[in-house]
Amino acid sequence: MPKRIIPLSDMKVQKAKPQSKPVSLFDGGGLYLLVTPSGGKLWRFKYRFNNKEKKLAFGSYPEISLQDARQRRDDARRLLANDVDPDAVRKAQKQAKTEETETFEVISREWHDKFKSKWTEGHALKMMRALERDLFPWIGAKPIKDITAPELLAALRRTESRGAVDAAHRLRGICNMIFRYATATGRAQHNLAQDLIGSLSPAKKRHLAAITEPNEVANLLRVIDSYHGSFIVRCALRLSPLVFVRPGELRHMQWDELDFEKTEWHIPAHKMKLRQPHIVPLSKQSLEILNEIKPLTGNGVYVFHGRTSNRPMSNNAILAALRNMGYTAEQMTPHGFRAMARTILDEVLQVRVDLIEAQLAHRVLDVLGRAYNRTSHLPERKKMMQTWADYLDGLKIEAKVLPFKKAAV
Repeated sequence: MPKRIIPLSDMKVQKAKPQSKPVSLFDGGGLYLLVTPSGGKLWRFKYRFNNKEKKLAFGSYPEISLQDARQRRDDARRLLANDVDPDAVRKAQKQAKTEETETFEVISREWHDKFKSKWTEGHALKMMRALERDLFPWIGAKPIKDITAPELLAALRRTESRGAVDAAHRLRGICNMIFRYATATGRAQHNLAQDLIGSLSPAKKRHLAAITEPNEVANLLRVIDSYHGSFIVRCALRLSPLVFVRPGELRHMQWDELDFEKTEWHIPAHKMKLRQPHIVPLSKQSLEILNEIKPLTGNGVYVFHGRTSNRPMSNNAILAALRNMGYTAEQMTPHGFRAMARTILDEVLQVRVDLIEAQLAHRVLDVLGRAYNRTSHLPERKKMMQTWADYLDGLKIEAKVLPFKKAAV
């Protein structure tokens, strides 16, 4: 005759002491408390299914009380009565939870939130919009560990098929960072995006349109001076060729970054592409423009603000102005002011290339292979920026235009 099991009591569970070996205290119906030598009290449920003995963990005491453990046992026994394995149900529930919390979209947003402080606001927004538009609708709801390389490639090729080859390559690069993060945090086994290098059509290297011929530059400058749109946009347009920074850096210019005494604009590292602080020397012409707009926007945050003083001008404002003035995408872009300065400073004014590159905030190395810091050659760069501004003034008043240097024979 089998030994009768006396059900556990709350007091007995509470006072159970660890022994040198694990001890099992049975409650009945397959439920028992496993007391480990280290003092742990673990609820276990022992049962048979398809003639095999199996065990199910219900958690630990006191987080799971005796009453809770009995309820879980009773739930499991009801499943067994209907010929359902409670362990299979547990695994299915765990899988469903994983599918909700470890999908490609969930982990992508987690990664983006963790690292967005390292990017400019515009860059962070652009990446998330690309994911939302081109990847989340196709693979966003799938657990990241279950995504295969062909599935990821198929999603990327949807973007490629509409002619956006460069965008598809950028997406693969974003996926590379996401899968690397998922692998490092244990949610994926492998970085699939790394395997897809070379699987897309080659990206066409293209240069943003820019006007670099002096006579055409002169015409552009005169058209800008006669622009009749928003005064704020007109001032931004006039300043663009003088400082030739990236469009996003210009529209995010803040009054507290300007030092009128030193005639310098100090751009903080988080606004720069290379995450290094940058100094832009301000010519007399640049200061005149800033002093013109100061009565209008000087009490706000941004020099070129948008609808409110606490928001920067739209990233399409200068582009739209160029189009309104008759310049097409094949002729001139807001980024083209950089190429304009780079070309003419080198080919016409014959300024040292390292000074130009430093002012463009490109990574420039010294003879020892170290990156120049923001103050490198600042006196020479100040002289260069004033020479450049004076040259542009000369073009507008039809001064003698220096020809391009002839290529060496």
